[in-house]
Amino acid sequence: MKAVVKYAPGVGNVGIREMPEPSPGQGEVKVEVKYGGICGTDIHIYHDHYKTNPPVTLGHEWAGRVIEVGPGVETVKVGDRVTGIPPVYTCGKCRYCLEGHLMLCDQRVSFGSGVNGAFAKYGVLPEKNIRHLPDNVSYKGGALSEPLACCVKAASLMTGIMAGDVVLVTGPGPIGLLAVQVAKAEGGYVVLAGTSVDAERMEIGTELGADLTLNVEKDDVKSVLKDLTHGYGADVVLECAGVAAATRLGIDVIRKEGKFTQVGLHDHPFELDFLKILTKELKVTGSFGASLEAWDRTMILFAQGKVRTEPVISDVFPLSDWEKGFDKINNRQGLKILLEPED
Repeated sequence: MKAVVKYAPGVGNVGIREMPEPSPGQGEVKVEVKYGGICGTDIHIYHDHYKTNPPVTLGHEWAGRVIEVGPGVETVKVGDRVTGIPPVYTCGKCRYCLEGHLMLCDQRVSFGSGVNGAFAKYGVLPEKNIRHLPDNVSYKGGALSEPLACCVKAASLMTGIMAGDVVLVTGPGPIGLLAVQVAKAEGGYVVLAGTSVDAERMEIGTELGADLTLNVEKDDVKSVLKDLTHGYGADVVLECAGVAAATRLGIDVIRKEGKFTQVGLHDHPFELDFLKILTKELKVTGSFGASLEAWDRTMILFAQGKVRTEPVISDVFPLSDWEKGFDKINNRQGLKILLEPED
């Protein structure tokens, strides 16, 4: 079967390769992938900034249909519409595993980086990693389950947004647009910030529930936020752009005792005025991936219709055109881009 494979270490070294069709073993489930989403992590893998185990099929955001189950599988059956949790192998014993924070396990091996992933016609995962898609969620929308779960963890579980909080979301990319919806579901007044090149993305943000959009190149973000909060500043900042300027902006415009959560993944280290964090007594946290609780809450939000993921999808390419998708993301074009497997 055709697959997008990181076939060797180093920058690049990604291409279409013929990979053997997998078969499910004990406790495993074989899925026919309908759509796989290109994530920023896949771009980092391309540039060799993220650990992989080549040769390995990329892709950890996906939705599909179960076509075979291995011995011992009890909760999943052929024909089920599903998605899945990326960490397929963990120690199961450390404090992080026991708390459901599988992404933090030192022995984690994930779908699409450590073992063959979703940028292929078929994939195999353990039964415990499978999650059923609610009936009201399409395969396309379901392919964004994983990034949505990351936002649920960041906004709901790590940050603890409360009704009435003024929430600044920086970066109107796919993660930012999903974070807007989760923050709204929690009762926040959401301000979405981007640059001039983000005009179309900001319009989508408004459609998805952002109360206000700001252009950081034209608007005085700090003054606007102070006007909204009786002179204090944002109660919460969800930094989803993954760029140094956005992180610095968030630290600057948040109120004293505010809650700042870094969601976007930076490419490299950068300087930050830690004195502002100290003197403002900020609660600063990072949020990496999703937890089991976040996945459960994501499926509930889907079923309740409180989030929409299809508007975040800008393009669907056949698997063989994976480079077009990667190039668009590298050039900050479009939003979430899906790959459709081919025979």
